Amino acid sequence: MFVQHLAPVAHSPALSALVAALPLVTVLVLLGAVRMRAHHAGVAGLAVALAVATLVHGMPVGQALSAAAQGAVFGLFPILWIVVNALWVYRMTVRTRHFDVLRRSFSRLSDDPRIQALVIAFCFGALLEALAGFGAPVAISAVMLVALGFDPVKAAVVALVANTAPVAFGAMGTPVVTLAQVTGLPLDGLAAVVGRQTPLLALVVPLLLVFLVDGRRGLRETWRPALACGLAFAAVQFAAATYVSAQLADIGAALAGAAALAALPAARRPATAEVRTAVLTGARRTEPDLRDPRRTVLCAYAPYALIVVIFSAAQIPLVRDVLARATLAVDWPFLDVADAAGTRVGGNVLTLPLLATGGTLVLLAGVLTAAVLGVRAPDAVREWAATVHELRHALLTVTAVLALAAVMNLSGAATTIGHAVAAAGAGRALLSPVLGWFGVAVSGSDTSANALFGALQVTAARQSGLAPGLLAAANSSGGVLGKMVSPQNLTIACAAVGLAGREGDLLRRVLPWSLALLLVMCLIVVAQSTAVLGWMLP
Repeated sequence: MFVQHLAPVAHSPALSALVAALPLVTVLVLLGAVRMRAHHAGVAGLAVALAVATLVHGMPVGQALSAAAQGAVFGLFPILWIVVNALWVYRMTVRTRHFDVLRRSFSRLSDDPRIQALVIAFCFGALLEALAGFGAPVAISAVMLVALGFDPVKAAVVALVANTAPVAFGAMGTPVVTLAQVTGLPLDGLAAVVGRQTPLLALVVPLLLVFLVDGRRGLRETWRPALACGLAFAAVQFAAATYVSAQLADIGAALAGAAALAALPAARRPATAEVRTAVLTGARRTEPDLRDPRRTVLCAYAPYALIVVIFSAAQIPLVRDVLARATLAVDWPFLDVADAAGTRVGGNVLTLPLLATGGTLVLLAGVLTAAVLGVRAPDAVREWAATVHELRHALLTVTAVLALAAVMNLSGAATTIGHAVAAAGAGRALLSPVLGWFGVAVSGSDTSANALFGALQVTAARQSGLAPGLLAAANSSGGVLGKMVSPQNLTIACAAVGLAGREGDLLRRVLPWSLALLLVMCLIVVAQSTAVLGWMLP
């Protein structure tokens, strides 16, 4: 059995944490400064993680390699399993030209690209995050914006930044549910605290999106619709998380944000030719004023309606229980790890929900989509194979990054960083969102970051006299801001819009916003830990 050591460098938590962070720093520097292709940077980061695990933390080489293999499998299933099938659905709509119909339908709501960015990236993306998560919202939102005429880089940046406010309650509340499980705190209480943090982001993100699309002019001309969208989203997310259900918070919020835009006359005003020329630099494949038959429009919406219906049905207790029975628990070979206290860690067993996972549900939606859109079975299979080929570099990147995350988790490197942050004394409230940000930046998943650091946040809170629920929630709320700089999300966004190899360009565009919003979240948590905003907590 390998027992994790939390301060292997000169028995110093601070120095040990700096060394433990080297794998992630390596990936971000290679992407952002060296401009290395993401799959090469991911493999390099994995090599550094293996070196730190074996040479610094003393993890046996065989166990380190086994941990990497386990992480790679998790990257393929369930994460890439979701993304591949979601993009497969999109490719079938493009093949049958129904995607152009959907684009024209969105255009009729508003021909202003700034409003379209809010509808697609923020509202529709939040709905996809609520149902599927794991990169699918970024991929689908980005390709829809490109089809509307957005520059691919701008489309990817907008999709990444928009995928923040809904993440804590994404995938039917999975991150918050996981946080409650690992901390032992009541789910309702945790959801209520997160529901007093991430809605504050929702007020800012729509304003940021219109700024990203059209600069100061976009903010000056469309701040009212953006603010209305953010207010509606924030209000419903807060109310649902506090009084209804964490699982339904994002669904209600996404629909409320879209309804606010649809109801506001300012959102339906036509954009000037100057705005459209400045923003829409890409090519539009069809005429925007073409009127489509009602049946064709319904078919265009059918794939996404099927996803909503299937994911909603999967949450029915009876259906959920039946799907959960098809779960494979693998006692991972050549891996026997205990934490510093001598307790075996959960990473020794890999759980694979074969039917209950989002990718399988999206696959079912894809099969039904092929039937509704009239795609023959051989053509549907060819489109699925073409999707895998298109994502081949993303497959390598995500498996390498998840292998890196598994090595860091099981060697104790991630926990070393967590303990160093938890030892910050009076600064714990300020740094607790940073720890969540780091966890998501490494793993690409708020759920994984909560599983890794949630219990640690509670322990640190009790040692410092802070509310345990506050720091636990801050882990999740800060984590959502690491999503846009996660190498796996950057790779998914690039693959979706045809920018393979330009992940570094995206990182440089989104990193400042990620850090700025993280600072805002840190200040919110600090204020909530004092009398300034302490009244907000339940």
